[in-house]
Amino acid sequence: MSTALIGHLQTQLTQLPAGPIAVAFSGGMDSSVLLHALASLSDVRERGLRALHVDHGLQAQSGQWSEHCRLVAARLDVAIESMCVAPIIASGRGIEDAARAARHAALAGMLGHGEILAVAQHADDQAETVLLKLLRGAGPEGLGGMRARRAFGPGLLWRPLLGLPRAQLHAYATNHKLAWIDDPSNDNTRLRRNFLRAEILPRLAQRWPDATAAIGHSARWAGAAAHFIEQQADLARARLQGADAATLAWRGWLDLHEALRDPVLRLWLRTLGMDEPTHLQVAELERQLRDAAEDSTPCVSWQRSEVRRYRDLIYALHPQSPLPADWHAAWQGERLALPDGSRLEWQSPDGKKDIAAHAPPLNVRYRRGGERIRPDDATHTRELRLLLQEAGVPPWQRDRIPLIHADTELIAVGDLILSRAGRALCDQFGASIVWDTRAEG
Repeated sequence: MSTALIGHLQTQLTQLPAGPIAVAFSGGMDSSVLLHALASLSDVRERGLRALHVDHGLQAQSGQWSEHCRLVAARLDVAIESMCVAPIIASGRGIEDAARAARHAALAGMLGHGEILAVAQHADDQAETVLLKLLRGAGPEGLGGMRARRAFGPGLLWRPLLGLPRAQLHAYATNHKLAWIDDPSNDNTRLRRNFLRAEILPRLAQRWPDATAAIGHSARWAGAAAHFIEQQADLARARLQGADAATLAWRGWLDLHEALRDPVLRLWLRTLGMDEPTHLQVAELERQLRDAAEDSTPCVSWQRSEVRRYRDLIYALHPQSPLPADWHAAWQGERLALPDGSRLEWQSPDGKKDIAAHAPPLNVRYRRGGERIRPDDATHTRELRLLLQEAGVPPWQRDRIPLIHADTELIAVGDLILSRAGRALCDQFGASIVWDTRAEG
């Protein structure tokens, strides 16, 4: 079995890009086997090999474990880097998830550019992961389990043992007389993964001896399906996305096949750096889009994100904080920070003109109702409310557009509408008004 494990690793190495390898080394049996086996390979030594250890401080003896890892690495002539972290328990998050998040963040921070992080998860871990995902109601992506390789921090995460059962790792450890740490928290069956490992998978194996291998096979099928769906979802997202990346054609989204609708929404939100909704929230969004009156603006919110509908598009945005009442500011063209985090300024084409030194005093404020303006290409004064409707500005954005006044006359609406006087002022300085909204949210 030792020879088979080494041969398996050598095959896996041929599929890796160039780069040094760092082993996530907890001191447990699995990572001890992985570090020992990789350290025995000259190809790995030539690449560069080191160990990374994360101490959560959750056990009284964690300091002794760190020392054990240091001694093991020294005996193998492998450099080791350690980091102490404390998992932060967020609302609704268990200690398992918090510790995992803290460990991943620490490992990503220690990893060098282009370095490959080898982790010792194996076929039994994959079976546990798939069952946990199944019990959470996951789709093909979740049921695909852990990937053998994926981007991670500044480098790559590599799971070379994913196709091997725990028994094969144990045989290797016994044959080489390895010493490892037994974490007592692994016996705590109140933790979900430990319960599956100790209570459920052994019983499944009694009835179906190949259960672990079968689950791994199903995960590979589901992973392949998830990869195909992801490709199709990316094509659909590109087709439905509006000129503004934060918009999506909602009727086209509803018309998508059920297998694509949820993945397209999540992919769109991920590309925008937004939080993803629960399945119930996606269902609520679908219901509101189908049932809400044509002239309404339905909204579904979660965490720090929300999706709103206006006309033919849905918009992804962060919930907006209220603007200060009756806010206003004197302005002469300098860069002006607005209360919502956006910015307003004059800009000349070459960026060299000191417009602020010569511009007349202006006043900036938000809508208060009843504003009127005569656009420079129009013959009559119009209600600002109607102009914004005609321009397709969503209702929730209309009160957040800075209005620029010269004395009592409205001469500009952000950089969207200019009056004749506003146009004359821009022409006088050979410049334009720029309202930069990228700092919002």
